[in-house]
Amino acid sequence: MPDFRDHAHLPNLRPDREPPHPSWLPRQEVGISPQMVGRYPDFDVLSAADTWDEATKSVVMARLKDPAPLRFFTPDQEPTLRAFCDTVMAQDVEPRVPVAEFVDDKLAAGRLDGYQYADMPDDRDTWRLVLHGLDHTARTRYGAAGFAEADPENRETIVDDLAHAHLDGGPWEELNIARAWSVCMRAILAGFYSHPWAWNEIGFGGPAYPRGFMRLGPLSTTEPFERHGSTSEDPVDAVHQGLGHG
Repeated sequence: MPDFRDHAHLPNLRPDREPPHPSWLPRQEVGISPQMVGRYPDFDVLSAADTWDEATKSVVMARLKDPAPLRFFTPDQEPTLRAFCDTVMAQDVEPRVPVAEFVDDKLAAGRLDGYQYADMPDDRDTWRLVLHGLDHTARTRYGAAGFAEADPENRETIVDDLAHAHLDGGPWEELNIARAWSVCMRAILAGFYSHPWAWNEIGFGGPAYPRGFMRLGPLSTTEPFERHGSTSEDPVDAVHQGLGHG
């Protein structure tokens, strides 16, 4: 088991300033987590499913069904979409949270966020342009057939440049790139962290209705359905210390 107290897992303390591969985390022993790793290896949120009301249980369990075929993105766009979602969420192997399907379903159903940046197109058009831009950069910079065909290291570099708004040319000229990153990551993160496998990874206890919470004292006090992580360090303190030394 790694010792998290030395903070070597924090990017700012690593020579390359990059996070380690997720395989450094403990293997999941109970239930399923993305790539079967996480800080809470003996926690399965579904063990509390019998405390949820039927409406809540129906919503959560539906997220575990086999993903439906994409409806919004075209077959030509699908490889780029999947490679982008996998790269930004560091999902390299199965089991994966089906982020691409969550994003596709959101856009196909028109469940947008209720607001739009004044200098940006419709979120659906933003997504199309971003995928086109990723392919454009992979081709012009690395000679790859598209983003999905680029080497993993090159995909990460392109994504890093997207996050810092350092891309230009082609489709990128039609977007405020910083805002495009925000639009895409809102959808990706919402999809990922709505899934019970992601809850297992972070030790989230799932819906609290109608069960509610019993422990109203210190944050170190756990509910009966919660589990302690594989380290007893306070993650907030660990991050602050890591950033202080970075």
